[in-house]
Amino acid sequence: QVQLVESGGGLVQAGGTMRLSCTASGTTYPINVMGWYRQPPGKERKFVASINRLGITRYADSVKGQFTAIRHTARNTVSLQMNGLKPEDTDVYYCNGDLRDYGDREYWGPGTQVTVSS
Repeated sequence: QVQLVESGGGLVQAGGTMRLSCTASGTTYPINVMGWYRQPPGKERKFVASINRLGITRYADSVKGQFTAIRHTARNTVSLQMNGLKPEDTDVYYCNGDLRDYGDREYWGPGTQVTVSS
């Protein structure tokens, strides 16, 4: 069974940096696209960033130049380097792994809380 597990969340002061990491287990396939989403309480999950096996990245407009997605394809691991954090970056961040290329589905991690204090 495929599982994604995030790590690296916590509390940081505004202007600080934080790196989230996510590792997928339970599959021998190299996951094509891995990404990050965020979800405010009571609201829909929103796209943050993604990176594919070739290292091609996509970012939400709100985080361009601030966040960087990093991929370790051989280990099915993705990281999100977050710089210049602001209180409005506070959310639960979820890792996503897309295995639909292999006839499977998308998988999600349980989420990790990121809190930026002012």
